[in-house]
Amino acid sequence: MDSVTSEAGVGIASGHTMKVLIADDHELFREGLRYVLRDLDSQVVIVEAVDYPTAIACVSADRDIDVVLLDLGMPGMAWSEGLPLLRQSLGDHVPIVILSGSDDRDNILRSISLGAAGFIPKSASSRVMISALRLVLDGGVYLPTSVLANSDPKVADSNTEHGSRAGLTPRQREVMDLLAKGQSNKEIARVLDLAEGTVKLHVTAILKAFNVSNRTRAVIAAQTALPNNCAAPAASRAH
Repeated sequence: MDSVTSEAGVGIASGHTMKVLIADDHELFREGLRYVLRDLDSQVVIVEAVDYPTAIACVSADRDIDVVLLDLGMPGMAWSEGLPLLRQSLGDHVPIVILSGSDDRDNILRSISLGAAGFIPKSASSRVMISALRLVLDGGVYLPTSVLANSDPKVADSNTEHGSRAGLTPRQREVMDLLAKGQSNKEIARVLDLAEGTVKLHVTAILKAFNVSNRTRAVIAAQTALPNNCAAPAASRAH
């Protein structure tokens, strides 16, 4: 197991040095990601891990990590085991963003249900990647458009019925739609011409209606797209 720390000269806020854990066993991809992350802000400290045990050890030892960029298919253990362990070690305040070569919808939704705050395909452009990371760091949830676009009318009807049964008001359904698109409270407030505090109240009501603890799980609940028997294959590699 090995970990590397490098600095690219930047910070997300005045007086704060941003720290990112890149957990990926492909050195070439890590090198490219280090370059891309220079555009995320003006200073960044990067910690690297090449397998799940090292990643878990890193986040357990270093409480200053701001975000984890995780390749599901790293060696060391099945991702369905490694992702929850990472989530548990980090606590709820540090987002985990999946970077994967796979765009399997079930795996994407499964990873979100296990604690990830976003899923960015490795085929995404650097511009999309940076925008997605900014969104997640601002409290949003990022999912690929292929997941958000649902062409199955039966699933769409189920979503509408689910929202209705949850007792959402028309305004709360509008907020829920924007949450599902990965927009932050600030962006939702701008789109709907509401105060950000009002949006927060709507989000709280949505969480209560769906009986979930965070907005990520609310998105999953609203999509009703993750069957109870959906399981991540133990040997699956999502590069």
